[in-house]
Amino acid sequence: MPLNKLAALPKLHKLIIGALSAFVVLLMLVPDGPSTPRPQPNFEPGKHYPVPVDAVSLLPPQDEMPAQFSRTIHWSTYEVQPGESMALLFNRAGLSPTDLYRLVNADEHTQRLAYLNPGDEVRLGVDDSGELVQLIQPRGSNETLIVNKIDDTYQSRIETKHVDTQINFARATIQSSFWQAASGAGLTPNQIMQLAGIFGWDVDFALDIRNGDSFSVLYEEEFVEGEHIGSGNILAATFTNRGETFTAVRAESGKYYTPTGKAMKKAFLRSPVNFRYVSSNFNPRRLHPVTGRVKPHRGTDYVAPVGTPIKAAGDGIVMKASYNRFNGNYVFIRHSSTYITKYLHLTKRKVKTGQRVKQGDIVGTLGSTGRVTGAHLHYEFLVNGVHKNPRTVALPEAKSLQGKDKREFVRLAESRMAQLSKFNQLLATVGNLNHYNRGG
Repeated sequence: MPLNKLAALPKLHKLIIGALSAFVVLLMLVPDGPSTPRPQPNFEPGKHYPVPVDAVSLLPPQDEMPAQFSRTIHWSTYEVQPGESMALLFNRAGLSPTDLYRLVNADEHTQRLAYLNPGDEVRLGVDDSGELVQLIQPRGSNETLIVNKIDDTYQSRIETKHVDTQINFARATIQSSFWQAASGAGLTPNQIMQLAGIFGWDVDFALDIRNGDSFSVLYEEEFVEGEHIGSGNILAATFTNRGETFTAVRAESGKYYTPTGKAMKKAFLRSPVNFRYVSSNFNPRRLHPVTGRVKPHRGTDYVAPVGTPIKAAGDGIVMKASYNRFNGNYVFIRHSSTYITKYLHLTKRKVKTGQRVKQGDIVGTLGSTGRVTGAHLHYEFLVNGVHKNPRTVALPEAKSLQGKDKREFVRLAESRMAQLSKFNQLLATVGNLNHYNRGG
């Protein structure tokens, strides 16, 4: 509106126009009131949501991505062959010795790759240029070595799966052989040998096993993600031989004791060889197999395949390791001023005169040297110079538990024996029910 026309307006109109103008100016100067917050998206775990398009700009260009994220990996699996080293395996895979050197020397985990065993599995991942970018090696049922190439170096980690342990039970009565009975009860070969080892100071498994002998075993079984991976330790066991029952419980230390804390281990093994068939028992009126004359057979013969390892029955010093035409290769061990053991007709001697040996050390291998009709070990046990039957002679015991260790073990043993008894009763009940259902 022109100023001359505004001046010609009545005074009242001028006041109204001025007031309205002032009000408009005030509205422009006053700040906005509190804004209503935008509703935030409510994300739920486990659901997929679209990423805003502008978020892509946060990623680097494709040509600037780290190499390990853009490589295509081609996998090959190799099984280590007998006599094959990691160097030969790499050569078979077409990889360079330089890659092997850098890989094996990356850290303490990869250093073990230099010592592979036949049957070990190795997975190799290479990129399009043939460069090794990842290695995977299973190490047991629950452990895997994973090696990645990051820039110009190799970095490793060990991936471990949790092992669940459950308790299982087996028992059997021997009808033909201990091995068949134990295998039929579900024990593995390692468990069978472990069981024989536990009672090997009380029972000669090569000579003393009889039909009607029995055993019961409480042992661990291991699972990974629900899959059975093997059997663990024997926790408790009983073995009845010729009417006498022996009982062993495993302590936290891994050693075995009677339920009262007496050591199962003794100064001498009942047998210096793993149980096998024997040609003759202890017999002081035995006819010599070569001469046919009555000659005391002051020892025990063990028949087993040629080359079977022969173990020292106890700790001691080798008195003599030599050869003559009667004994063949032989080893005599003095264990103290009281005890001497002799091992005759060996194929090879593994110790020398004056050498100190421990119980279980290999002193030689079974053979047929000297005056013999077939391959066997002739074993003698002398006490104060007198020949004794090693299967029945009283043997000195190893150190037993004392004090607090004994009290703690006895509580553990009571628990183990209760578990063993419960399983035996349960199996007996099932057996009786089966017998009743068959009309017995």
